[in-house]
Amino acid sequence: MLRRKPTKIEVKVEDKEELEEARKRAAAAAASSSSVNNTSSTTTASSLLHHFDRSSLDPSSKSHLFISQYNTRFLSRLLMEVEVKLRLPNKASHEKLLSLLSPFHITTHHQHNTFFDGSASELSSQRAVLRLRFHDQTHPPKCFVSLKAKAVLTNGVSRVEEDEEEFDPAIGKACFEDPKKLMDVDSRVLKRVKEEFRVKGFVGLGGFRNVRSVYEWNGVKLEVDEVKYEFGDMYEVECESLEPEKVKEMIEEFFKENGIEYSDSIMSKFAIFRAGKLPS
Repeated sequence: MLRRKPTKIEVKVEDKEELEEARKRAAAAAASSSSVNNTSSTTTASSLLHHFDRSSLDPSSKSHLFISQYNTRFLSRLLMEVEVKLRLPNKASHEKLLSLLSPFHITTHHQHNTFFDGSASELSSQRAVLRLRFHDQTHPPKCFVSLKAKAVLTNGVSRVEEDEEEFDPAIGKACFEDPKKLMDVDSRVLKRVKEEFRVKGFVGLGGFRNVRSVYEWNGVKLEVDEVKYEFGDMYEVECESLEPEKVKEMIEEFFKENGIEYSDSIMSKFAIFRAGKLPS
């Protein structure tokens, strides 16, 4: 069996008062996170994971209450990724935007995204997909596994349920080469996929590469993507926010002031990949 560091969500409580206190701390963390405009909803979920993790509780507690299944369902409602998505029409617009944003640049990620379905279409039949994302040209290399489900993209704002965890890059590479090995990996996300979606095996769907330039601009994080499909390149700007309409208006004003052509994205990167052609 391929193993990684266990990430089981487990709560140990000594009595009802201790459980209630843990819940209060989690609620306070959620309220604190949501009060910051440019903090993502996944940050809230990460904070809750910290409070529910066994390492944050008293190890001397004698009575144990295991609520892993409850927490998985609870967190799935919180792990909602909300992003502004605006498409740039061509490479010229992309290069112009990169030049304008250059004073605010913080990093560039070279990503390789590859996707998986259940061997009997268990994920796609329920509007879900499993993704492995490799960060190339990083030291040390990084890999993340994500479950994404029930994506909705309307008026340039994307909402999708996302559950993600860091993955051992060596294990990720092995699974990329042989998707069947995903069944043997000790992973919280993969366990959820197998249990909730009743996946009995995995098949690879292929993928694409992306160069993501990241900028801290006007209190938000802008991600400017150059997506490399086999059938052509696509350029897109993303910004994760709890106030997507407000942030979208701010970005659009900046684009208009600087003559940057753009339009609302109408398809996700994955949907474009599956369609096999760029949107018209």
